[in-house]
Amino acid sequence: MFLSQDNCKAQNIDFDKYPHVILSNKDVSMKVYLPDPEKGFYRATRYDWTTAIGSLQYKGHEYFKFESETYDPTATHRMVGPASTFKKPGLGYDEAKVGDEFIRIGVGFIKKIEEPVYDYHTHYKLSRPGEWSTEQGKDWISFKHIINSDFGYGYVYEKTIRLKDDGFTMESKLQNTGEKLIETDQYNHNFFEIDGKRCNPSIQISYPFPITTDSDLDGKVVLKDNTIHFTRELEPGQVFMSLKGFGKKSQDNQFTIEDTDSGAGVTVRVDQPLTKMEFYSNGKMICPEHNMRIYVKPGEEQMWTSSYSFFVK
Repeated sequence: MFLSQDNCKAQNIDFDKYPHVILSNKDVSMKVYLPDPEKGFYRATRYDWTTAIGSLQYKGHEYFKFESETYDPTATHRMVGPASTFKKPGLGYDEAKVGDEFIRIGVGFIKKIEEPVYDYHTHYKLSRPGEWSTEQGKDWISFKHIINSDFGYGYVYEKTIRLKDDGFTMESKLQNTGEKLIETDQYNHNFFEIDGKRCNPSIQISYPFPITTDSDLDGKVVLKDNTIHFTRELEPGQVFMSLKGFGKKSQDNQFTIEDTDSGAGVTVRVDQPLTKMEFYSNGKMICPEHNMRIYVKPGEEQMWTSSYSFFVK
């Protein structure tokens, strides 16, 4: 594995050294890491750089706390917060030859390497970050990422994270300024950790419709009607499943996570129809992954909003 000079033991890491801002209102406090190809908290290529929320506190509970024994900002999987990502390899990947560039939305230009297929676990080289700009207020921050290429792709990608009384919204807009169609799927990985607890029977994930799966759950979770239940406190290891049951309406694109012991929880809604539903956990992180379609013709734009509403019962 490629390790940068920043890789070190967690107790020696000063996470505040990475460029960030603090947003706050009466009940919500949020730490947002800023896109920075030289000094940023996340400099890898899998996740969109605009969604690295290192901490979210609401009424005494923590939802996105990052903890690790080691940390490397160039490791593809070491991300925090909602962690937006665009699923296909990238704009221009299929046409590019080895050594040529392709584009990861919200990241920049990437060098194509010799490989049978794109693998998001791979450490790809960022050749150019594109043009980044940021504006902010006390309770909001906006990012703009501009890409222009000589192989037909270009865009202006804007995201505004805005606090509300019980959480925040992420308002996204992708404008196609190139000559070629932009078509992919997008989802938020959602690395939730409520108060740092491991997944256990007190934590439940529910949906607005009955859910089923054909995945092997290995006795770690059970599905009952519209809810995922953990059967025991999970040791380190993976739970992954594809979920069925959603329809074509955007109202299906939501879920609720609740710790029934503390009463702390969150409801997430996205205003676009689902194309796929998956669920992942590594034993601590709770990751409902809701895919939506991105389809933007040249000269057009697509907008979508994700709403995160926290509660304490």
